[in-house]
Amino acid sequence: MSFLDFPSHANLNFEGVSAVVFYFTIYALIGWLIENCYSYATKRKFFKPNFFHGPFKPMYGFAPVVLVYLIGPETNWGIIFLLCFIIPTFIEYLSGTLLQKFFQRQWWDYSNMPMQIHGHVCLPFSLCWIFLSLACIKWIHPVIISAYEAAEFLWAWIWPAVVLYFIAELTLSIRRHSSQALADAESTNPIQ
Repeated sequence: MSFLDFPSHANLNFEGVSAVVFYFTIYALIGWLIENCYSYATKRKFFKPNFFHGPFKPMYGFAPVVLVYLIGPETNWGIIFLLCFIIPTFIEYLSGTLLQKFFQRQWWDYSNMPMQIHGHVCLPFSLCWIFLSLACIKWIHPVIISAYEAAEFLWAWIWPAVVLYFIAELTLSIRRHSSQALADAESTNPIQ
């Protein structure tokens, strides 16, 4: 039996969407914890600026969800490593590019790192994503599945509210950062 033998809830029915929202929520929270622990270890500051108000990093929610739905027990190890490199790197690059384009702000900057692209991604961190992704698939996701199965009855009642929370969080964050980007633009280019 492969370590990748776990139910994926890949159907996009009620239960499937419920599982995706659960996985996304847990991984977005774990990502927030990872980022803040890294910030504390490197800068002695736990709370790092976040796009959202709450303790969630959406790109950390998307990458594992995409990976667990793309990788199965029959997936070749070469493909697994490639996906664990490409998916998180692509999501990080896309996130950084969109955030910079729409809000004229860069939440992270790898410009001083080797083999970086536009400061949004770099080879050293992309290599880290491989190991984090493999650890996620092998050890963390089976635990998350068990947590989902244990909480499934209660989660069935809660997850629509969680979706509404994320919609509200996204809307308020877009409004907040748009206002801030506009204010920054006006302060650097005052009307004469």
